[in-house]
Parts: sequence; structure tokens; C-alpha cells
Amino acid sequence: MSTPPPHPPAAADRRALVRTPAQAFRHGMVQALPFLLVLVPFALLFGVVASAAGLEVSQTMGFSVLVLAGASQFTAVQLMTDQAPTLLVLASALAVNLRMAMYSASLTPYLGHAPAWQRALFAYLLVDQTYGMSIQHYERHPRLTIAQRAAYFLGASVVCCPTWALVTWVGATTGNAIPAHWPLDFAVPITFLAMIAPMLRTRAHVAAAVVAVLAALALAGLPSGSGLLIAAPLGMAAGALVETRVERTRARAAAHGPAGGA
Repeated sequence: MSTPPPHPPAAADRRALVRTPAQAFRHGMVQALPFLLVLVPFALLFGVVASAAGLEVSQTMGFSVLVLAGASQFTAVQLMTDQAPTLLVLASALAVNLRMAMYSASLTPYLGHAPAWQRALFAYLLVDQTYGMSIQHYERHPRLTIAQRAAYFLGASVVCCPTWALVTWVGATTGNAIPAHWPLDFAVPITFLAMIAPMLRTRAHVAAAVVAVLAALALAGLPSGSGLLIAAPLGMAAGALVETRVERTRARAAAHGPAGGA
């Protein structure tokens, strides 16, 4: 059975609860700064790869600003380089970004009562880094107000999202000047490992990750990376199935507990 995250020390919880929205915003910014260590080379690599694929700087920047999702951007550019059909490019990018739907669902209990314009802004700024930081912060401090949660999310976003666009531009405009032996591609796996590892706290999380990884490896031979179209839904389905079984087990245990046996 899955276990809830441990409660934070009382002092840490009190500090989080008394922060003003402005302080929560700055706290989100400070906590997001370590992500720059992998976000900068990740964005730089995308700028270089997009430029090498034949995209103009304006097209590359439009890609980063409008899509704002590194994994799907890399997927789309790679498929475009392989001359894959347009529909396959779009479908693969959407499949990679299906995780955003799960992110949104898990954030709804914490941010769902924010004003509509804020929810629209959150949806645009929702990336792996802002989600990973925010959901862990909210779970550690469940009594935060909506204003404190929103401010924390926006603080993290201010560090991550403009940096992605700016460094993408640097990579697209100066890609030829970057030495070929620089191992920029290390940032891609490191980024996702740094975000995913702390979040694998339940059986459902582990099941989704394991099934998605194994399916992606098994289907790696399919043309134009189309195996992702199958691996991503399989991972989500596995996670949902395990979560459903865990909830049923909890319900049965509650029914046969002290209240149910009275």
C-alpha cells in the first residue's frame, strides 16, 4: 500500500505557513535555482539541434516559446530531421506531453480554486521542473493558502521558463561556436532523473515509470520513434491500474476496521 509523504518538521511547516505571497514567490525562485545546472545545457542543446535540423532562429524561438516543453520539442525536431510525416510528428509530440495531463490532475486539488486567468497561466508555465517542485512543496505543506501556492509556482516558473527561451536562443545563434566535444546531451537524462527519482514514492508511480521505460525500450525499433505513442499510454494505464487497486485495498481495509466491525 502506498504511504503518504512524511510530515515536515513543525518549525519548517510554520515558516511555510507564515510566508507572504511575495516571500513564497522568492522561496520558489530560490528553490528552482539548482535546476539551472541542467536546464541551461538542456536548452542550449535544443537550440543547437534545432539549428542543425534547418530551423531558422525565429522558428526555433517560436517552438520554445509556444510549446515550452523540452522533451516533446526534441522529439518533434528529431522526427522532422528523419522526414517523418507531419501527423506522426504531431502525434508523437502529443504522446510525450500526455504527462502534462497527469500533472494538471494532481495539481488541481491545490490550485483548482485559483482565478481562471491564473489557472490559464499555470497551464502555460507547467513544465517538468515547475510541477516537480510545486507538488512536493504542496504535499509537504498541505495547509498553504491558494495565494501562497500560486506565488510559489510562479516563482519557480520565473526561474525556469524564461531561462529555457533565452538559452535556446543562445544555442540557436551560436551553435556553430560550441565545441562538438562538449557533452551537452548529458543534460537530458540528468534532468528527468533529478525530477522523477524523488517522486517515485508510491506503487502507482513506480509501476507507471517501469512499464513506460520497458515499453519504450522494447519498441525502440519502430520507425520514427513511434514507439513512444504506445509506451506513454501503457505507462499511464499501468499507473492508473495500480492506483485503482491500492484504493480498493484501502476501502476494504477501512470497511473491516474498527468502524466497519462495530
